[in-house]
Amino acid sequence: MAEVNTALEFAATVHGDGRGGLSDELATPGGLARWTGSTAPDEALRRRLVELRWAVRALFAHATRAQQRLDTPRLPDLDTALRLVNEAAARVPSAVQLDWHDGEPRVRRIDSADEGDRLLASLATAAIEFLASGERSGLRACPAPRCVRYFVKAHPQQQWCKPSCGNRARVSRHYHRTHP
Repeated sequence: MAEVNTALEFAATVHGDGRGGLSDELATPGGLARWTGSTAPDEALRRRLVELRWAVRALFAHATRAQQRLDTPRLPDLDTALRLVNEAAARVPSAVQLDWHDGEPRVRRIDSADEGDRLLASLATAAIEFLASGERSGLRACPAPRCVRYFVKAHPQQQWCKPSCGNRARVSRHYHRTHP
């Protein structure tokens, strides 16, 4: 379940700003530093993460058959999204090595990737594993006005990503019924 949370948290770095626009937590090197907990944000890595995040969101939109949303114009097509996610996951090739310590053989995995490639591969792998798992059947695009979040339906009655989205949807329906 950790991969589910990682994939959803990564996709949720874009959310509604409360004024009908989008807020992007990875829009600046400082935002990247806050989200990753790093002290030295790298602009090239930030751009690669943003590109990967849009690809993951495109795959989520495809999986949920999400209708037109605020983020739709920024989403790559399905083939591009698949290519970007698969390439990011492959950024950390690993090899198995055999060590022999204290008379016991042990397997050791090594790779030559840097921290940025590991982060990209980890996020892409989390998205791949989530989308290929049975958990994907619970993935929903929040239908609330101006919401662009995705969530995993936790119980049969859940319709919104958060209670505030349900409130906003009810207020919107009431307004449209009373102000034709």
